Amino acid sequence: MTRSDLVVLLAERFGQLAQRDTEFAVKTILDAMSDSLSRGHRIEIRGFGSFQVNRRPPRMGRNPRSGEQVLIPEKLVPHFKPGKALREGVDADNSAGHSANKELLAAQQIKG
Repeated sequence: MTRSDLVVLLAERFGQLAQRDTEFAVKTILDAMSDSLSRGHRIEIRGFGSFQVNRRPPRMGRNPRSGEQVLIPEKLVPHFKPGKALREGVDADNSAGHSANKELLAAQQIKG
């Protein structure tokens, strides 16, 4: 799902909101999240997951063309950890898909 898909979905679900207002709301939320993470804060959305900034320490890498070693500096990277409800929901959807695929394969093997 892209940002524009989210805007369209929310505009359809909440008919009282204009597309422009929905787009502004999504932009405001995402900007607030980005700003919070850039200041080093942690974001937790119950039932969905949490976002935080992780530190990647400096390390030695290798230039693939020349083979020489290169120092890769420390960097801060955003990290998402899904919540329990999200993990279980995705797993349940995945399990249902696998069982449907198994049934389809079994039916095809019986026919052919």
